[in-house]
Amino acid sequence: MAEKLEPVKVLYCGVCSLPAEYCEFGPDFTRCKPWLVENAPDLYPDLLKEANEKAADNVSDKLQSVGISSGGADGAPSSAQTGGTSKKEEVKRLPGGKVKKKDRQEVIIEKVVRNKRKCITIVKGLELFGIKLSDASKKLGKKFATGASVVKGPTEKEQIDVQGDIIYDIVEFITDTWPDVPERSIFFIEDGKKVQAG
Repeated sequence: MAEKLEPVKVLYCGVCSLPAEYCEFGPDFTRCKPWLVENAPDLYPDLLKEANEKAADNVSDKLQSVGISSGGADGAPSSAQTGGTSKKEEVKRLPGGKVKKKDRQEVIIEKVVRNKRKCITIVKGLELFGIKLSDASKKLGKKFATGASVVKGPTEKEQIDVQGDIIYDIVEFITDTWPDVPERSIFFIEDGKKVQAG
């Protein structure tokens, strides 16, 4: 009689939920490394060596940074050791090491044609001047007697979509209604190029 086969027990990663043997091909192997060192050290012996080397480097760095302080007898570090500054400026960095830029205060107006004859005027950037987009869309809808709504654009930022081709009339309306928005900070997008409205 043939032996009854038992099912194979597979160890799944607690981070990416792939089998542990396939973690290196997964979406983020660097996040899986600590879990693999703890739970599956026999699968990736190189990771275990790397973790031990890092631990040894951390210990040696800590030992080098410890010194005899000339401060108080209680072991508190003196102001010379702390560097004199307690606050560090942290720059927000995006993946890839790029620094996040602040948005410039500008209103961008763009006309989009759909179905060959229907136009939508898109207004972006009013919120940077402290204007509530819901109030602005109501005012635009009443002024031009069209439908206007606040929607999320392709960059996940909110924008106002106004039905109809009002691209040139809207500049005067924006500067009259909200004096905080100067005309020099209003731009059109024509043929893929940014052109100043004034």
